[in-house]
Amino acid sequence: MELEELKSAWTQMSDELNHQKKLTNQIILDMTKQKYQNKFTTITKYETLGAVVCFVVAFFVLLNFSKLDTWYLQVCGVLTLSFLIVLPVMVLTTLKRLKNIDILNGSYKENLKFYLKTKNRLLRLQKIGIAVGFIALFFIVPVTSKIISNKNVFLTSLKTEQYIVFAITLIIMVFFCRWAYNGYLKITQSAQELIQELE
Repeated sequence: MELEELKSAWTQMSDELNHQKKLTNQIILDMTKQKYQNKFTTITKYETLGAVVCFVVAFFVLLNFSKLDTWYLQVCGVLTLSFLIVLPVMVLTTLKRLKNIDILNGSYKENLKFYLKTKNRLLRLQKIGIAVGFIALFFIVPVTSKIISNKNVFLTSLKTEQYIVFAITLIIMVFFCRWAYNGYLKITQSAQELIQELE
């Protein structure tokens, strides 16, 4: 009788340990999924705030588009609107796709493949955004100058101070863009490592 009781107790304890192990594994998986999604939460907040600012400025340009009274200012206006609307939407859409990958469902290989494809798209968009951001200065400045102060920068000569301010702006942009891009690299690499840990 004691042997039977011992066997029964052993079986019950073994079942409880298996259940505990499954529960622990599930908790670890859920925590990994949460950590993965949290990687993109901060970036998404910053990008959303940036997109809202871009949309407000785009709305302001649209309201004042009639002040752009030459064909070249209108071209600059269209380019400005495109830059302020299209790029933020594309970045936010890609970030959402990255954040919402269900790393616990589907195969590891498929999830990693989709992640790498989407991550590369996000980083490519960031590079494009940086490059276009520098070029955008040359079409955003004329638009804002005309709308705000009714000055056509193409017809006025810039003062030395304005060249200095422009140069300082470019230098600040270089450092900011490098810092931001490196942040993206760090976060996307860290998220990739979380997925790879699930193999």
